[in-house]
Amino acid sequence: QVRLVESGGGLVQAWESLRLFCVSLGRIFRLNGMGWYRQAPGKEPELVAGINENGNTNDADSVKDRFIISRDNAKSTVFLQMDSLKPEDTAVYYCNLFMMGRNYWGQGTQVTASS
Repeated sequence: QVRLVESGGGLVQAWESLRLFCVSLGRIFRLNGMGWYRQAPGKEPELVAGINENGNTNDADSVKDRFIISRDNAKSTVFLQMDSLKPEDTAVYYCNLFMMGRNYWGQGTQVTASS
């Protein structure tokens, strides 16, 4: 059974930073894609950033030059460094693992940037 455990969310002032962590537990294969999604109240979920098994990344335009996704394959962990947070970044952030044709999701962690 695969389980994703997230941490690192919280409440910060605008323009401050947070770092999110997501550990994949269970039988994890190296060839997989990982990413972060977010959902703000009243809005559809959106992809924030993704990273494949080779370290290639893609980011939403709204977070370019502010957020950086990275991973540690040996520890089955993905990170999201979030700098210069804006109030519009406020949302629940979900970790995603795509492996062997299936999507796995974390429980979500709240990120709030107050103005």
